[in-house]
Formats: sequence, C-alpha cells, structure tokens
Amino acid sequence: MRTRITTRGQVSVPAAVRRQLGIKANSTVEWVIEGNTVRVVPIPEDPIAAFRGSGKKGTLKALLADRRRERLRSE
Repeated sequence: MRTRITTRGQVSVPAAVRRQLGIKANSTVEWVIEGNTVRVVPIPEDPIAAFRGSGKKGTLKALLADRRRERLRSE
C-alpha cells in the first residue's frame, strides 16, 4: 500500500490500515527509524491494559516456584 507525503510533511494512513490497527482520530503513533526503513507503531491509550494477558499461561506460577527453590537452596 502506498501513500504520498504532502508538501507540509503530512501522510494519510489508509482506511484499511486504520481499521486493522484500531487507529482513530487523536491516536498516538511512534515513528521508528531502522536504517533506511521507517516503522509506524500505534501506541494504545492504556499500554498496561494492552499488554495484560499477553504472557504465557503458567509463567507466574513457574517463576514463583523457581524463586522458592532458589530461596530454599540459599538457606
């Protein structure tokens, strides 16, 4: 998908991209430069809530069990 930059340096985000990524008016995006490439990353309104539940199931229990074993070894 291609768009043009205006003389004022503005760019339009295609409607299909906005819908897929949930970008609306007043949404914040971050521009990341990687060599000769630019990535545009949408920033959620509440980044903490956006990541909630993204971890693997059982990770917390495994971490706590590992810490418990370490504590017992050091005693």
